Amino acid sequence: MSEPSASSEIDLHAQQVGRFRFQDKLFHYITQLFAMVVLVVLLGILVSLTIDAWPSIKEFGPSFLWTNIWRVPDDQFGALAAIYGTVVTSVLALLIGVPISFGIALFLTETCPLWLRRPLGTAIELLAGIPSIVFGIWGLFVFAPFFGEHIQPPMQSLLGNLPIIGGWFSGPPIGIGIFTASMVLSLMIIPFIASVMRDVFDTVPHVLKESAYGVGCTTWEVVRNIVLPYTRVGVIGGIMLGLGRALGETMAVTFVIGNANRINPSLFSPGTSIASTLANEFGEAEPGLHIASLFALGLVLFMITFIVLGVSRWLISRSMGSEGL
Repeated sequence: MSEPSASSEIDLHAQQVGRFRFQDKLFHYITQLFAMVVLVVLLGILVSLTIDAWPSIKEFGPSFLWTNIWRVPDDQFGALAAIYGTVVTSVLALLIGVPISFGIALFLTETCPLWLRRPLGTAIELLAGIPSIVFGIWGLFVFAPFFGEHIQPPMQSLLGNLPIIGGWFSGPPIGIGIFTASMVLSLMIIPFIASVMRDVFDTVPHVLKESAYGVGCTTWEVVRNIVLPYTRVGVIGGIMLGLGRALGETMAVTFVIGNANRINPSLFSPGTSIASTLANEFGEAEPGLHIASLFALGLVLFMITFIVLGVSRWLISRSMGSEGL
């Protein structure tokens, strides 16, 4: 009687193993399908942009990227002014927003009182949920007049006469322009970067920080020698997340950048970006080189974003390699 019982238990176990193996394979194929859907969508976007932009690519060639001309009546188009505005506003937004985000994250995780930590963290997360058009309206009707009247003149008096950088702060203080767009963008990316930094700072084991404090380290020494090395990968990821948001922002930038298709060395002068050019002209573009050039701008923005993601992955892998991971 014992042999049939042992045989049936073996058969039952084999059936369970086979069922589990089938479930694992099914789960693997389903998740692989989801991942492939994302890749197919990205490839489809790239192919569709390329097809629609092909007349412009065929007409202007690679010179489209470094030509500073955008004359719709003459069918003369170049992306340099839009690329310049996109890159400059995004980089300035990072230079302004990253230190502030770093300070917010450190305050929330290291020195903030417990009774204030949760309300302040919630307020920062709510700030990230404000629609971009609200930032644009606020920037145009509130921040730009205040900036042009109370901030630009002192900045020009202080920095306008300096060598090399003096030209960056020249021109009439009209409020709107590249620097104003950068300020508004920095306000928009601060919540994202600060939230990511706060979360990654919270992952540092308390025993490491307590050990550092126990041997006499100050708060800044703990942050510099313990927190930052431990969370380097997450910090880079948060910064790149903010950069990606800044590169693709449309409505807020459209409201305050001035929408002038030219390059001016002054940061106070009006300019344009790829996203704002698309928002302003796509609805009224005529079929032909104009709309094809707008698709070409979209393709350029896609490639810039792809390059940024590639650089971020390289930085992350380099950081992980230096840590022996």
